[in-house]
This record gives sequence, structure tokens and C-alpha cells, in this order.
Amino acid sequence: DLKLQFLYLIGDPSSLTMHGIKRALLSRAGRRMNSGLSFDLSEDQLMIQDMARKFTAEHIIPRAAELDRSGEYPHEIFEKAWEAGLANPHIPEKFGGSELSNVTSVVLTEELAYGCTGVATALEANGLASAPLLVAGTDEQNSKYLGRLTEAPLKAAYCVTEPGAGSDVQGLKTKAVRKGDEWVVNGSKMWITNGGVADWYFLLAKSEEGFVGFVVDADTPGITVGRKEINMGQKCSDTRGITFDDVVIPNANLLGAPGHGFKIAMKAFDKTRPPVAMGAVGLARRAYEEARNYARERKTFGKAIGEHQAVSFMLADMLMGIEAGRLLTYQAAIAADQGKRNSHLASMAKCFCGDHANKCAQDAVQIFGGNGFNSEYPVEKLMRDAKIYQIYEGTSQIQRMIISRWALEQQ
Repeated sequence: DLKLQFLYLIGDPSSLTMHGIKRALLSRAGRRMNSGLSFDLSEDQLMIQDMARKFTAEHIIPRAAELDRSGEYPHEIFEKAWEAGLANPHIPEKFGGSELSNVTSVVLTEELAYGCTGVATALEANGLASAPLLVAGTDEQNSKYLGRLTEAPLKAAYCVTEPGAGSDVQGLKTKAVRKGDEWVVNGSKMWITNGGVADWYFLLAKSEEGFVGFVVDADTPGITVGRKEINMGQKCSDTRGITFDDVVIPNANLLGAPGHGFKIAMKAFDKTRPPVAMGAVGLARRAYEEARNYARERKTFGKAIGEHQAVSFMLADMLMGIEAGRLLTYQAAIAADQGKRNSHLASMAKCFCGDHANKCAQDAVQIFGGNGFNSEYPVEKLMRDAKIYQIYEGTSQIQRMIISRWALEQQ
């Protein structure tokens, strides 16, 4: 029982409320790691990992196949995760959040993604939307918008990608025109995660003064939410186009100074790419464990297929990449916790883990053979879900551009 675990953590039955749980996470769990090189999680991090693992087993895995078929947004799971303190781990204490370290947050993400990466993406989208506020928001802005996410199980979305501008953010067309103490925005965004369920958006636009970033209430007049897109995988994640037609935004909602919007949007990825990478690790681990268990049971030529070298070597390659990817993601998260620039590490983690998740899912289908191609077995969903890890929050090719540029700058 999750509440019993928190009772063990804090020893105070009166604190076993929603906000008590969040305070427990805050006071005991996953602070900055200052003890030097270590491959061990702290006792409190292990407790959160176990709690997330049990939450996934109880609430996510039993519903994953159904959500994949229906494409329904996992509102009920989101609300239960929020009540348990498993949503919004990134929000600072002074705005009502748990303020878990980046390392502890990615530990949490791996367990949620193991159950279903569509659900994990629905939960993690708040982190992406919030990251620009953590980079450049004022206390007043953060208290208002981040505070909403801790006061109720609300969602937020990151509106940057456009129909003609994905990886090429410089090519976006959405325009913002300053008129006195307000801005008027016109343009269209596409592939916006949480687009149809968000309470507010981070919005990136172009102005005469350069890129500008805003936080925008979703019910602002002039905003139109498009249809839910039917994607190949992660089907329960809500992905939509958003249109802004003469949307008036007060200057108080501008993040940073005019001209700084692009940098703010890109710095956000330094915070969010490690969790995305660890989501891919969670999927890869699920694919590996499903394939390993099947390889123990399925027999050909008088023995379990796992005893054939062709299969056993595939399992070995899966496991090597999972362990390597997890450690690389921890390194990127630790650098962020230490206040170091981690752009290259975040890109390395996101690229490596995304590619390896796809390899693991494909090999799992291969190990399952004909059964792997059938929706009655779990691995075909994993293969469909994995592909987006090579696309969203920067394609694998964009990550390699970032890494190679960093490499050539080194002396």
C-alpha cells in the first residue's frame, strides 16, 4: 500500500494526505547528489522507485492495452498519480511542488514508462511545459502557473512545433505583434502533446524584436484546439494542432525579455531530455524482460529458444544498451542537479536511449516471432510506442548535430 510506505518514510499518520505525501517527498527524497561518483541510489530514492513500480503495476499496466486501443486520455491515472505525488516532481517547493532532484525524477520516469510510455508522456508533458518557466519565469508567473499544477490535477502543454517547422525552430511562422502593454499572436502549432487537455500553454512566436516566449491560458479568446491526432504509438497521449487567431496576451505573461524566447525554449530541453531518455530506457527494459521471459518458455528443436545463441546474443545486446543508457541518463541528470551545462549529455542520453529502445522493441518482436506481430502479445505495442523517441523533443539526427558541434568545440 502506497500510504503505508509513506508512513514508513515520515512516521506521521496525520501527514497521509495528498499534500502530506508531497511534503514527504520534498523533505526526504532525492536531493542533490554531492557524495561524488556512486552507482547506488539513496534509500529514499529506492523507496520512490519502489512506490512508482507498484503504482505502475497496479494502475498503468492493467489499462495499457485498453488505452492503446481506445486512444482515450488517461485522466483517471493522471489524477491518481497527482494524488500520490508522482506528477510534477520538478516544481520547486516555494510554488507548492516536491522539488525532486533531476536524478530522482528520472528514476521515477523509468518506472512509469515501463508500464506504458503513452501514459508516461501524458504525465511528463507538464514537465516540458513548465521548463521554460523554470528557466526564465518570475516568481509571480511561476506562483500563478506552476502553482496551479500543484493545487489541482491540471495539465499544461509546450507549443513550439508548427506544420512547417519542427526541427527547424528558426523557421516557425507564428507572429507576435506588440500593441502597448499587450501582444497579439497569430499562427498555428502542430503535434502539441496535451494540446486538448491543457489548462495553459508555453508559446513560442516571432516578433520584430526576435523570438518571444509566453505563458498563455488555454481559455484565452482566439485559441482553437484541433482534432486529436491518431498516431502510430503512444495513442493515449493527447496530440493536437492549436491555432492562435488574434490572441491577446498581456505583457505580464512574457517570459524573459523580447528576443530571448528561442534560448529559453532550447534551455528547457536541457531539463526535459533526460526524462525522455529515461522513458526510452523504461520501454527498452520492458521489451527486454518480455523477450527474456518468452525465450525461457518457448521451445524449438528440443530446447528453450533462449538457449540458442542467436536469441541469447540479442538479449545480451538489449541488456548492455539498457545499462549503458541508464548510466548516461543519470550523468546528464546529475550535471543538471549540479548546475552544470548538460546540453551535450542530455542529447547523448536522448539519442542513445531512443535508438536503443527501438532496437530492443524490434528484437523483442523478432524473438516472439509470429506472436510478436500480433496485438494479443505486448511487444508489438512497444515497437509502435518506441518510434517517437527518435522524433519528439529533437530527432536523433538533431541530437547528433548538437553532440558533434560540442565535440568540435572542445580543445
